[in-house]
Formats: sequence, C-alpha cells, structure tokens
Amino acid sequence: MRVPVTFGQYVPTESPMHALDAKTKMGLVAAFTGAMFLVEGFAGLAALAAFIVLALWISRVPARIAFRGIKALTLLLSFTLIVHAVRWNPATVALVRLGPVAIDGPGLSEGLFFVLRIILLVVGTSLLTLTTTPVQLTDGLERVMRPLEVVRFPAGEVAMMLTIALRFIPTTAQEAEKILIAQTARGARFDEGGLVRRARAFVPVMVPLFVNLFRRAEDLAVAMESRCYRGGAGRTRLNASAMTVSDWLVLLLASAALVAVGIAL
Repeated sequence: MRVPVTFGQYVPTESPMHALDAKTKMGLVAAFTGAMFLVEGFAGLAALAAFIVLALWISRVPARIAFRGIKALTLLLSFTLIVHAVRWNPATVALVRLGPVAIDGPGLSEGLFFVLRIILLVVGTSLLTLTTTPVQLTDGLERVMRPLEVVRFPAGEVAMMLTIALRFIPTTAQEAEKILIAQTARGARFDEGGLVRRARAFVPVMVPLFVNLFRRAEDLAVAMESRCYRGGAGRTRLNASAMTVSDWLVLLLASAALVAVGIAL
C-alpha cells in the first residue's frame, strides 16, 4: 500500500548522498531552510528548486517518492493560497471579483510564492530521512546535541525519541489509510454533510488509530527493555561514524552557495 507521507521514510540506494555523514546532511538541511526563508522572489525559489533537482539526481531517490508527501498538504497549500490571494478592498484592480471579495495579481503572486516555498521546504527536508537510516539519524542527532550534555541535557534519550517519532510518521499514515479503507468498505462516508458531520465521521477512524499507536508504543518499549536499553549514557557503537574531508567540503561549499542564494535573491 502506498504511504501518502514521505517524511520519515528511508529509500535505500547506493548514492553519494547516502554515503554522506548524517551530520553533514543535517547541516545542509539547516542551510537550505535558512536560505528558503531568506529569498524574497521567484528567482530565489527557482535557484533553490534547481538545488533540490540536483540533490534528487545525486541521491537517486525517485522524484515521485520525494513529491508524494505534497498530496497530504493539499488543504494547507489551498488555505495559504486563498489567504494571500483574496482581498477585501473593493478598490483593488481585481482579476476575479465576487461582491466585496476580489483576487488581484499581487495577491495571487504572493500566494503562489508561499505555496512554492512550502513545497520546496517539505521536499528539501524530506531528503534527510529519505537518504539516512534510523541508526545513522539517531547517531547524528546525538552527536549534534552532545555539547548540551555539560548542562545534563539527555542528548541520547532525546535523539532516540526524535528518531522514533520521525519513523512513526509514515507508519501512522499507513495505519490511518488502512482504517479509512476499512471504514469506507463498511459504508462510512467522509465526504458528505457539513464540517461537524464530517468531523464526527472521523471518530471511528481516530479511536482505533490511537489504540493501535499506543499498542505499538508499548510493544516498542518492551522490546527496548528486553534488549537492556538504558539510555544513551555509556552506550557504545559497533560502527562509529565520523565526518570525513569530503563531508566537510560538501557541507562548506553547499552551505556557502545556499547562503549566497538566500542573500542575493
């Protein structure tokens, strides 16, 4: 069954992107996110979109998988476009007018800009989990937060919780899709009636979904306790990762290029 959410999934391929250290990819995602919020025009978005296309080509992750999660954001993207495009000023030179409500060119352009920004941000950040295994992600998060251990911050435990939460996202989406299909086969209708009726129709979906999530969480906790997991303190690794010269070069050059795009465009 196809999972409609890509964030949290891993696509195993032999690519230079997969070979990079998890900390390098985290740094690139941070630089990409910063550049995304610095750009102020479509030229900047086009440059960052080209960066994503290059990253997809290097990572050998199919574009249909990377963009699959956009479908789940349809409501958010539609709301963002409407909020920015609709004007209430009757003096506005409108492309479309319906009573006091109008849609003008600048508003539509602004709405499209923010919609494209959200799409690129989701696809760009999804590449981190699509090219990084859970073990590498946990190790990278723990090492990034390790300096906080001087103030007794539980870096190992927080890294494990974040990784488990990320990996539960596609599992939860898949579980919800299964329950939706099962309830639809039993005659449930989710696309009829007003907002309250539609919300009530989802109650038979949410209840078994949360029951299954709690059951999975309990099974996972029992499995971790059975394997003597006691947190990150004193835990060793079979394959310790470390950033190489190529990791540093990729991180510095790509981050510099992203910051330059964010400042210039």
